Amino acid sequence: MNDQRPRYHNSLFDSARWNNFEFRDGDIVICTPAKCGTTWTQMICALLIFQTTELEKPLSQYSPWLDMQVRTEQEVYDLLGAQQHRRFIKTHTPLDGLPINPKATYVCVGRDPRDAIISLTHHIDNMNHEAFRSMVAAATGVASKEPEPEEKDEAASEPKTPSTTEEWFWQWAEDETPLVEKLSTLRGTLHHYQQAFKHRELGNVFIMHYAAMKADLEGEMRRLASALQIEVPEKLWPSLVQAAKFENMRENAARIAPDAEKGVWKDARGFFYSGSSEYWKEFFTPEAFERYKMRADALAEVDLLRWAHQGSNPEMW
Repeated sequence: MNDQRPRYHNSLFDSARWNNFEFRDGDIVICTPAKCGTTWTQMICALLIFQTTELEKPLSQYSPWLDMQVRTEQEVYDLLGAQQHRRFIKTHTPLDGLPINPKATYVCVGRDPRDAIISLTHHIDNMNHEAFRSMVAAATGVASKEPEPEEKDEAASEPKTPSTTEEWFWQWAEDETPLVEKLSTLRGTLHHYQQAFKHRELGNVFIMHYAAMKADLEGEMRRLASALQIEVPEKLWPSLVQAAKFENMRENAARIAPDAEKGVWKDARGFFYSGSSEYWKEFFTPEAFERYKMRADALAEVDLLRWAHQGSNPEMW
């Protein structure tokens, strides 16, 4: 255990659950901020590893979210320990909070932060909060005080609950809650990206971007397969790429959306809201652009901001 690692945690998730995890050669850690293509990347990894479009079990049983307290720590360890295939594990913890093991490959995915927060508001609205609280209480023995998932858990320190998407956006963009308590802010998202770029020199950190995945899904899947040293027969590529498309994932949401089989979503298909971008433009006046840019400039370097916002207004920087 590295005592210098920050511990990211609140009542619903805890990065310390990684401390006793036993890595194997070939493990894949899918490391993303919330709503930045996590489930999409998990599905792509499943397709590359199993090389079939027919998964026998729900995706979250192959690729659990290790730090999320909807299962006990031992349940997650047992689930992963019993797996004989190459393991691929979900986390929203930045790399500075994870053990960096040379046996593993860390796949970090980014998205325009503005798209991520709009997606997150729909994600929260679609949650069956009672089912979610029950899972957390069963796993931790402590009833969750907040009805929302990790991303909305810290409401006690916030002045009010936003009532509109625009209010949500600015509260998220300007939130100064310590990162160890709350990562679902603009500050937390950019910190996550900064850690990915900082660690890529290690050689086992692979970085993807949502915009590139949308623009050239097959190319990005091939690039990831190469990084993971997975050989895919040419004849399989068309079917694997088709299975990874947004429309197909939405159609099969009952098995692909996280823990959908446990009833945590009002509508499993709604987990894959639309896959579209730039809904924030509905309220982004020139003044809002400048306000956002000033905030982002205070949090990250220009090169990282250009990368983060690729596909939408990178010229802002």
